[in-house]
Amino acid sequence: MNVVAFNGSARKDGNTAILVKTVFKELKKAGIETGMVQLAGKKIHGCTACQKCKENKDKRCVIVNDFVNDCIEMMVESDGIILASPTYFSDVSTEMKALIDRAGYVARANDHMFRRKVGAAVVAGRRAGAIHAFDTMNHFFLINQMIVPGSSYWNIGIGHAPGDVKSDTEGLATMKTLGTNMAWLMNRL
Repeated sequence: MNVVAFNGSARKDGNTAILVKTVFKELKKAGIETGMVQLAGKKIHGCTACQKCKENKDKRCVIVNDFVNDCIEMMVESDGIILASPTYFSDVSTEMKALIDRAGYVARANDHMFRRKVGAAVVAGRRAGAIHAFDTMNHFFLINQMIVPGSSYWNIGIGHAPGDVKSDTEGLATMKTLGTNMAWLMNRL
């Protein structure tokens, strides 16, 4: 089994990545392979609503001059998907939103190809607005008929400067519980 995480932060190895790596530790303990895709520096276009994915039904977006089709392919090949983002103006980063829109549209156009995969959202926030970002990513999972494990609190870590989340003991504990619950769920599916 494997889980792929998509880090939507502009900071390649910042707070969002630290939170994902905390989840990964628990998944690895359960024998689940992990991999993180950093969206930082990648060119990602938003959905153009052309609906060609509905016509073509080839599990791909017709926009081919960016990274999204590679991400969709990784999602298809995985058993679990983590979407992770910092909180930007009470929502996910623009790269994460573009990935959600395009991957979600392609999945639904191709017989809900993410159905019954396990999905989890991870959010880094400075102070407030993180719940909305958390909801945005969970909406992707739920409309794609995915299964979402819970944790001991919302999957949010608090920190501003890179590395600050390491001081958020409750946030790190939440990520650890999320990883444990995600592994438990995946092993039962």
